Amino acid sequence: MRPLEFGWFLPTSGDTTCYGDPAAQVAPSLDLFDRVVTAAEAAGFEYLLVPVSTACWDAYIASAMMLGRSRSIRMLVAARPGYVNPVLLAKMITAFDQLSGGRVAVNLIAGQSDTETAAEGIRWTKEERYALMDEEVSILKALWTAKGGVNFEGRFHTLRGARIAPPPFQTPHPRFYLGGGSGQAWEISAKHADVHLFWGDTPERIGANMHEIRGLAAAHGRADDIGFGMRLQIVCRETEAEAWDAAHELVRDTTEHQARFIRNHYASSVANQRVQELARTHGELITPHLWTGITRVRPGAGIAIVGDPVQCADTLQQFVDLGCHSFCLSGYLHDAEAERFARMVRPILAERNAGRMAA
Repeated sequence: MRPLEFGWFLPTSGDTTCYGDPAAQVAPSLDLFDRVVTAAEAAGFEYLLVPVSTACWDAYIASAMMLGRSRSIRMLVAARPGYVNPVLLAKMITAFDQLSGGRVAVNLIAGQSDTETAAEGIRWTKEERYALMDEEVSILKALWTAKGGVNFEGRFHTLRGARIAPPPFQTPHPRFYLGGGSGQAWEISAKHADVHLFWGDTPERIGANMHEIRGLAAAHGRADDIGFGMRLQIVCRETEAEAWDAAHELVRDTTEHQARFIRNHYASSVANQRVQELARTHGELITPHLWTGITRVRPGAGIAIVGDPVQCADTLQQFVDLGCHSFCLSGYLHDAEAERFARMVRPILAERNAGRMAA
C-alpha cells in the first residue's frame, strides 16, 4: 500500500471567508502566499497545488518564488497542452527540480473552460488538447530519460535530435498528477500519471472509477504504477455546528447569476458537469458530511468535507479504505484551515493508518 500524502492549495487568485462579499476578500500578494506556504509547510503537507485559471497569478513565477522561500514542501505546477513548447517546458521543470532538490511535481490540465482557453489563443478543442497532452507528456518523459538526442514525429510536434541538460534531480523524472472526469482524461492518467485525483463524489462512484482506470492502466503495463487521490475542500471546526456556520458563511451571498455562470462557463469540463449533477441529484449533501454548497460559487473541485475533527477524518477514511492515498485539500482562510487540519484531523488519520503516513 502507498503511504498517505496530503497536499494543500496556494490561492493565487486570493482568499476569502465569504464568496461575493468584497469585505471578506483577501487579495493575492506575496504576503498571502508566504502565510499559506509557511502554514502548509509547518502543518506537514507534502505538496502545494498551484492553480492556473485566468484569475490566478502566473503559476510558474509564483512556484519559483515559493520554492525559494520554503524548505521542504513540493510545488505541483501545471503542464497545459499548447501553452509552452514541450522542450522549453522540460527545461523549465528540470530547472525547478534541480534548484529545489526535487521539490516539484507536474499537474496535467487540459483546461476547464473552452472560453478561457480560446481567449488565451489555444485553438484546439478539448479532445484535441488531450491528444496534444499525450504527445507533450511523451516528449517530456523522453527528454528526461534519453541518453542522447530525441527524435519525435507526431500529429502536433516534430523533434530532430532534441536534448536538454541537466537531467532532472528526481529519478527518472518528477511525478505526474491528473484530475479529470472524461474518458480521455482517464486514458491519459492510465498511460502517464502517477496519481489520478478525483473530485468529490460518492464512495461507490469513486471505487468504480478506480477499478476502470486500473483496467486502462493494465493495458499500458502500468496497473501497479498508478495511484489515486481526492481533490476536496475542507471546513473543520471544533464542533459540527461551528463547521456548518463557517460553511454557510462562505456561500451566504451567492446569487443565481453566479451559480449560472459557474454552470455555463465551465460546461465543457466533464468533471465540472459531474459536480453540478451531484448538486442537482443529491442536494446539499452527498453523504452526511460531504457538501456540494461551494460548487455554486467556485468552479472545479468544490465538494467540501464539513464537520468536527472526527467527522472529517471519518469522511476522508472512506476514501482511504477504497485505496486513495493522496489528498489535495483546501479551505478558508487557507493558512488557518491548514493549521486546523494538521492539528485536529491529521493525527486521527495517522493513528488509524499507522505505517501509511508519508514521512
